[in-house]
Amino acid sequence: MKAVVLASPDGPSALVFKDLPDPKPGHDEILVRIRATSLNYRDVLILDGAYRKLQKQQDLIPLSDAAGDVVEVGSGVEKFQVGDRVTANFFSEWLAGEPDKETMHSDWGRNRDGMLCQLKVFKAHHLVKTPTHLSDAEAATLPCAGLTAWSSIIGEGKIKPGELVLTQGTGGVSLFALQFAKMAGAEVIATSSSNQKLAKAQKLGAAHLINYKDNPNWGEIALDISHGKGVDHVVELGGTQTLKQSLMAIRPGGTLGMIGVLSGATLGDILLPFIVSRKVRMQGVTVGSAEEMAVMCRAIALHKLKPVVDKTFPFEEAKEAFMYIQSGAHFGNVCIGV
Repeated sequence: MKAVVLASPDGPSALVFKDLPDPKPGHDEILVRIRATSLNYRDVLILDGAYRKLQKQQDLIPLSDAAGDVVEVGSGVEKFQVGDRVTANFFSEWLAGEPDKETMHSDWGRNRDGMLCQLKVFKAHHLVKTPTHLSDAEAATLPCAGLTAWSSIIGEGKIKPGELVLTQGTGGVSLFALQFAKMAGAEVIATSSSNQKLAKAQKLGAAHLINYKDNPNWGEIALDISHGKGVDHVVELGGTQTLKQSLMAIRPGGTLGMIGVLSGATLGDILLPFIVSRKVRMQGVTVGSAEEMAVMCRAIALHKLKPVVDKTFPFEEAKEAFMYIQSGAHFGNVCIGV
């Protein structure tokens, strides 16, 4: 089979194509032909050697997210059969409940080979059946971006009808969060530095739009939108440079779904009493378990939700896909067909 590997942690330029032996499934294993993969910001950081510890340093097959179809099953497999369309879970060993140190180190494409290859062997608990209305590229966006947004909005956020949610930016996680919030009956404020992207977010159901480039104190605008009460939930993706505005926007007792560090990974000049005295909940969100993935997929199938795929690059243009997501020009998810 062909695979794309990271020769060294030196960015997209270090990606090379490599011929590897076709894997064979064992007794309790499943061989999947990968049809599509999806990129996330973590994958860009991994290429630079800047994402968490225990990173495999050489010839790593990158990417955590993929969808495809079963081409062979071991004799002990009962849950799947040849021809089934499947999507991989982000964490191979976080099955349900709260994570621990071991399960949090079982993500794909960091310290173990990921999905940017033609064939891959899985265990049954690594996979869910793909919702039938989704293409492979759409399904490939679910494991990381989709489940992260689901956990923030539904799992940890427990958003209720009529609540007010603020999403930051228009990448994959943000647009999933918008869609899930609308699914739950919430009202959404979308932010972006691009009026063109905001117009697209409005078509997806965003009720209020804020250009944070034109309005650096966008937290005050969000507060005005809420009639001074504050928003119920913020999908916090920016980190250092956005946290202060998020705290300005959130209501007392509201929740910040802490997901990303796009603008920095420290608290900056945030005054902790501002959090404590207003009983603000800062909830860390790190994707989710296999059980939560299955629940999300059932909801997506029921509501016929369609993930937003900005562009799908051919396998031969994997480097270009990484550079495209680095540029920030995308709206929604970026995929690579295999």
